[in-house]
Amino acid sequence: MVVSFELFSKVCTSWQRVLLTASILTYWLLPTTARVIIHSLPLQVVEGENVLLHVYNLPENLLGLAWYRGLLNLKLGIALYSLQYNVSVTGPEHSGRETLHRNGSLWIQNVTQEDTGYYTLRTISKNGKLESNTSMFLQVYSSTFICGHPFFPAKLTIESVPPSVAAGGSVLLRVHNLPEHLQSLFWYKGLIVFNKVEIARYRTAKNSSEPGHAHSGRETVYSNGSLLLQDVTWKDTGFYTLRTLNRYRKMKLAHIYLQVDTPLSLCCDTLDFAQLSIDPVPRYAVEGGSVLLQVHNLPEDLQTFSWYKGVHNTHGFKIAEYSIATKSIISGRAHSRREIGYTDGSLLLQDVTEKDSGLYTLIAIDSNVRVVRAHVQVNVHKLVTQPVVRVTDTTVRVQSSVVFTCFSDNTRISIRWLFNNQNLQLTERMTLSPSKCQLRIHTVRKEDAGEYQCEAFNPVSSKTSLPVSLAVMNE
Repeated sequence: MVVSFELFSKVCTSWQRVLLTASILTYWLLPTTARVIIHSLPLQVVEGENVLLHVYNLPENLLGLAWYRGLLNLKLGIALYSLQYNVSVTGPEHSGRETLHRNGSLWIQNVTQEDTGYYTLRTISKNGKLESNTSMFLQVYSSTFICGHPFFPAKLTIESVPPSVAAGGSVLLRVHNLPEHLQSLFWYKGLIVFNKVEIARYRTAKNSSEPGHAHSGRETVYSNGSLLLQDVTWKDTGFYTLRTLNRYRKMKLAHIYLQVDTPLSLCCDTLDFAQLSIDPVPRYAVEGGSVLLQVHNLPEDLQTFSWYKGVHNTHGFKIAEYSIATKSIISGRAHSRREIGYTDGSLLLQDVTEKDSGLYTLIAIDSNVRVVRAHVQVNVHKLVTQPVVRVTDTTVRVQSSVVFTCFSDNTRISIRWLFNNQNLQLTERMTLSPSKCQLRIHTVRKEDAGEYQCEAFNPVSSKTSLPVSLAVMNE
């Protein structure tokens, strides 16, 4: 609706008088029948998502209503709505993200943790009296709170896709769990971080990448942090390091070992180069299960081999060492009594937990004191439990909005939405929150009626919620 300047001025003047009257009234003057209730939908909201402060039992015959930040300060107005003129007016605390509806509900988009606090709704009767005064506390959680479950930020990890690559092929070093408020990221060849081995960097503010000293022209960095290597050669075998930096200057590091499968005659003079390899069986393990780190191509004249947790071959990270001469296995400091070593070099990890995820290193030494090493990535996940879907209203009118929220007790999961047992096809009228836990349909149509579900999944399991039905009525 287009509001003329004269009407706008009239509304504002009327409200100045009404609010002045309301401000001098005390709570004991409120009618005993007035019992306005406010619920946050969803009950738990994450920064970056949307929340509806849904109002129930709104009194009848109202002149208007107003929302405020805080409990008592009337100068902290967000917005007021004149039911007489069917128009809303914003206040000094309006950030441009709030929408006040005629039914009193307040819609806040893209919330931040700064939105945490008390919110107060005041309603004014047609005779200018304060009809009701209701407050509620809104808690906005950090984005490390996903689908109703708070958890520590997931560890920055890198996955090689495919796990190994033949010479001449391409491989994607896919990044998982980039940190919040990312400012920039850097890729390096090797384990040490310095300029000479920098492949490329990416800056989020510019949404652009820049090549480094070690860039060969075959590497591409993506905005999600992943690094694509094309036309790989045996020289690309080795460690790669990702360094991230957020706007608070907090740094995180992650490493991955890339194996390039190359015919011996094409690679180098070292006979056993790139021959020692390890396969995790299974590649993605369930917490409580076992993982076999299966070794291939140990040197024929092997004298000893050692297993380490991580990439550093120091005593503090040694799991076990096997000696051919004594035919004995000696446990190291990192041995947890859940590991079993075999004479073929393989290592069995039992009763694994998510903390067992990460890189493992095998070092083998032959009779000529030649050192051969290999690395393997272990991935352990918990089984997913069934999520729950909640909706702001199961019956809505055409052109209104509705919000679905998926709640899960699990961490390190992904979310997808289903409509009538099929993957939901997003339209321009639909938006997903950053964590995909919240689905909003902005302007509902008749074809949106049906059953909605969310599926929580990780690499080892998935669970789908019970359906929630949405009915759509004509205006």
